[in-house]
Amino acid sequence: MKLNPEERNALVMLRIQKAKETLQDAKEIAAMKKWRAAANRLYYLVIMLLLKYEFSVRTHSGVIGLLGIHFVSKGIINKEHGKFYGKLFELRKTGDYDDWMTIDAEDVLLRLEPAQKFIDEIEYLITKNT
Repeated sequence: MKLNPEERNALVMLRIQKAKETLQDAKEIAAMKKWRAAANRLYYLVIMLLLKYEFSVRTHSGVIGLLGIHFVSKGIINKEHGKFYGKLFELRKTGDYDDWMTIDAEDVLLRLEPAQKFIDEIEYLITKNT
């Protein structure tokens, strides 16, 4: 379904709010020491940026690829945040699909603050031209 600019902006703003709620969920889940679930919640942050610029993806790898090609390689998003998001992707994939790997407190707790900074950067990029 094709969205008009107003609908797209409304959806993007809704997703920003959801990203913030998701980060809070991750913090609360981490407080319960449920590391795998917390890692899963941290990953879903960047879809709203792609939506804002009308990029469409069908796979998780596609999200990583588009972020790299259109935002990190052009210096719109700093490389550290690009690497951070790649690590979140790997962590989510490990938590969801690799039965033999464990996710521990360090895997999650060290990513909570950078996740907040990443959300803030994406929110700034989305809203600065709105």
